[in-house]
Amino acid sequence: LFTLRTQVVVNDPNQLEAIRQRELDITKERIQKILAAGANVVLTTGGIDDLCMKYFVEANAMAVRRCKKSDLKNMAKATGGQLIVSMSDMEGEEVFDTSKLGQAAEVSQERICDDELIILRGPKVHPSASIILRGANDFYVDEMERSLHDAILVVKRVLESKEIVPGAGACEAAISIFLENYAVTLSSREQLAVAEFARAMLSIPKQLAVNAGLDSTELVARLRSCHNSSQCKKEQAYYKWYGLDLDNQRVMDCMTTGVFEPLISKIKSLKFATEAAITILRIDDLIKLKEEEKPPHGSDDESYNY
Repeated sequence: LFTLRTQVVVNDPNQLEAIRQRELDITKERIQKILAAGANVVLTTGGIDDLCMKYFVEANAMAVRRCKKSDLKNMAKATGGQLIVSMSDMEGEEVFDTSKLGQAAEVSQERICDDELIILRGPKVHPSASIILRGANDFYVDEMERSLHDAILVVKRVLESKEIVPGAGACEAAISIFLENYAVTLSSREQLAVAEFARAMLSIPKQLAVNAGLDSTELVARLRSCHNSSQCKKEQAYYKWYGLDLDNQRVMDCMTTGVFEPLISKIKSLKFATEAAITILRIDDLIKLKEEEKPPHGSDDESYNY
């Protein structure tokens, strides 16, 4: 910030009143330029004076003050409008271009629960929707928000990749069976690495069963049997869609029950876990802290004569 070091001395009270009136006229001219461009809803992050609010009311326009900047960005993106910091153009004149205005079918103020909300319907550029969560307390609402956020991201990943795979441990069990059969064909020490990788893939279905309080050994054995049949027998290829049904303590057809996962998420999780394991295995140095030397027995620090 630069200080202009300018001092204005007013000796006549009428001149001081004229300065104040000119300030009000400048604000009025700015509002008239905005309204003349066709704006009937104005949202701002700052406050709006009562006198300025009067101009909007007389023009039958809505003015909303103290809005969040993030909300304004979302509204501008949905309606095709632009956030305006200053009305000055490159030549220093104050103008308001109609191309900066956004369009929506309806803007209204509605009361939901104990809050007054501004509802924007029918935006011109990007169709959007808001989800309103209500709960007994803030902790409950926060947990709902996190769960809903995760669910929306899952849908986003599916739309991005356009490919899905069966869930409930079906992919991990199929990979484990395939790698076990592939490891037998190797005649080097790589066979051990592939076999251990196949065994590690079963940790996901095992953990799913443990989290549900079930016997993981029996359920995973059934799952492995199904996927082994799907890979060895063509007439039983439909078993590749089978995963764990933890509610009924059995295996189920994920395609029939609609249990799927985004392919891109499955690939990235397996890739990152593998890279993390490789990084740990490459560490061949061990840093050990030196233990503190204990004082000899019978020293003044340990024994006292009373």
